[in-house]
Formats: sequence, structure tokens, C-alpha cells
Amino acid sequence: MKKYQLMLSLLVSIITISIAQTNNQSNNSLNNTTMNFKNVKTQSVNIGGTEFFYRKLGESNSGIPIIFLNHLSATMDDCDPRIIDGLASEYSIICFDNRGIGSTEGTTPKTVAEMATDAIAFIKALGYQKVDLFGFSLGGFVSQEILLREPQLVRKAILAGTGPAEGEAISKMTPVVIKDVIKGKFTFRNEKFYLFFNRNANGRKAAKSYLGRLKERKENKDKALKMKHLTCQLDAIKAWGLQAPQDLSVIKQPILIVNGENDKMVPINNSYELKKRIKNSELIIYKDAGHGSIFQNHEDFVKKSLAFLAE
Repeated sequence: MKKYQLMLSLLVSIITISIAQTNNQSNNSLNNTTMNFKNVKTQSVNIGGTEFFYRKLGESNSGIPIIFLNHLSATMDDCDPRIIDGLASEYSIICFDNRGIGSTEGTTPKTVAEMATDAIAFIKALGYQKVDLFGFSLGGFVSQEILLREPQLVRKAILAGTGPAEGEAISKMTPVVIKDVIKGKFTFRNEKFYLFFNRNANGRKAAKSYLGRLKERKENKDKALKMKHLTCQLDAIKAWGLQAPQDLSVIKQPILIVNGENDKMVPINNSYELKKRIKNSELIIYKDAGHGSIFQNHEDFVKKSLAFLAE
């Protein structure tokens, strides 16, 4: 009898250990899943009656998150998973659909200033009093506006593939975009294949890799951008390129400026101009790269960005 009870007790122990191991494996699997941008859940916050949709990945020891401000025509599904995952290894990073974009309802603003107003409201609605900004292209315009209007809200900023108000050729971006959108339709390619990368072997390889990464998310995808909202964004970019220059010398925060030497959308001279006008800034120029230089060089970009944010 005692022998039987001992065997039964041993069997229960084995089953208990097995169940615990299975649960741990399941929990680890769940944790691994939620730590990837391709699987992270989409959330929303109500701002003045409009639901703004966003995705948050990672945890910041400092409590200061990175707010990612996206490019022309981009929804949350256009965020590069390698960059988001890389930055999320050490910081919280939040991307979102601004008004009228992707899943967020409403009418897309026709000025960068209005976009910045919405972005500021979004940051405050999430309860943050201090953030780091990461603005790419159009998002870099919005980041500058936030830096000038709410400097106390920003600790550091990364400005990639972007330029100042009245910057070189920014007001002429619309025909460049339309030309490559049409080209993409005729060649059955995403327009970013032409807009973001050089037309050489390295550029084509980088474009294929980047566009492949954007397809990694299979479920709970964002809503596609509507053409009328793209038109509003193009109007905002043209207005930004035509408006009077801003006094960027008042920006005191550390700024990291990044671009590719062959940017056809926001020419490289705009990055040099930002560097000249923002004293507390550093500049990274990627050789043999275009507007999407951070995607082509995502490993190096993440490494340098993490170092910059940690300084």
C-alpha cells in the first residue's frame, strides 16, 4: 500500500512538473510573440471624440517612450519591423495613425502644424509628460513643429529623411511622388521600390528586403490609406516647402539627423541645413542610399540610434 502511494505521489509530481514546464513554455512563447512588432496588438485612445489607433512595443527603464511619426502615405503597417523591434529592445516605441490615416477616422490635416497639434494631443492623451521623437520624412516635419511649440515635451529627437520648412525641393515633391506611383502601377511594384531606394543592385536588394518585411504582419492589419487623404498630405508637404523658414536655433535638445546621400524626395542638402541650424545635433549620411536609407541600413541605424538615446 505504501509502495502504491509512493508511486502515485511520484506520478502526480511528474505530471505537475510537466504541466508547469508546458505553462512556462506557453508563457515564454506568448512573451516572445508580444515582443514582435508583427504581432503586437493595436490599441486606441479617444481624443475629442476621435479614436486614434496605435501600437506600443517594449518597455523603457527611464519611462520615456519613443513616439514614431511616420512618412507620407504610411499607416502603422508601413513601419519597418526591424527598426521597431530593434528600438523596442531598450525603449518603449509607439507608432500611431494620425487623423484620417489608416484606422484613425477624421479628415487628414492639410498643414504640418495641424498634424503636430494632433500628435501633441495624442502624446498627452497617453499621459506622457516627456518623450523622445523619431520622425521620418513627413514625420520629421511634424517633429520639428512639436520641438518648436512644446519643447518641454521632448527629451531627444531623431530626424530621418527630412528637412526644414522652405527646404530645397520639398515643395516640388508631389510630381516626384505621382511619377513613381504611376510607375509602380505599370510595373506591379510598390511605389516605395522607386521612391525610397537607388536604382542599382544594392538599392533593389534593399527594396525587396524592406517590402518583404512589411508583409510579415498577417493578422489585425491596419486599414489602407485612401487617396483623398494622400492628397491632403501632399498639400501639407507643399505648404511646408513654401512657408517661411523657422528659427531652429532655439532647439536645444540633442538631435540626430539621418539621410541617404541620394534622397530624391528630400534632397541631402536639407540634412546639411538642419545640421547647420540646430547646434546640438549630429549627422549621419549613408552612402549609396536614398530616401529609405534607414531601412537599407536598419542594423547600423538601430545601433547608432540606441547609442544616441542612451547618451
